[in-house]
Amino acid sequence: MALNELARKVSLTLVSAFFAAGAVFQKKQESNPMQAEKTAGKVYEFEMKTIDGKQKKLADYKGQPLLIVNTASLCGFTPQYKDLQDLHAKYQAKGLAIAAFPANEFGAQEPGSDADIKKFCMTKYSVTFDLFSKIVVKGEGMHPLYQYLTKDSGFPGEIPWNFAKFLVDKKGKVVARFGPDANPVGKEIGAAVEKALAEPS
Repeated sequence: MALNELARKVSLTLVSAFFAAGAVFQKKQESNPMQAEKTAGKVYEFEMKTIDGKQKKLADYKGQPLLIVNTASLCGFTPQYKDLQDLHAKYQAKGLAIAAFPANEFGAQEPGSDADIKKFCMTKYSVTFDLFSKIVVKGEGMHPLYQYLTKDSGFPGEIPWNFAKFLVDKKGKVVARFGPDANPVGKEIGAAVEKALAEPS
């Protein structure tokens, strides 16, 4: 058995253990509407490094709904890359953008370099949405973007695991947060995306 395949099986076992222990991820968290409104547009202040090492301003996403996801290559939830790609294919023409931020904080399930991550995403899942350089999303060294998302966006709380999701509307306000187990092509995320797409810029 290939090492990566073994690591994925171990990861899936760990995720199953989480559920068995009652650590069920919350699919959608309640917001603090006043805080979300107060910090609307702050996400556009960040400039991030892409998976190819180029700088990209999140302000480039103004006027588009944006789904921000922390990802990993060896996680039980890694097949969500396919679901994210399907979501991207369905709504890209209508304006939805997806930004994936690989992170290694949960079970060390993203140990590779940016080049490794890009190769995996392209060859395994044919990803065409935006991939960014690996960052820290929890604990010591947490990137300022995730400090904002988890503390000041109106949806507080630490990132619980890989594939947590934040939906930002066309004006830069975080309008929804979904847990790692929320299916990107499920009804809940689909409804939130369609609502965000329908709103004026």
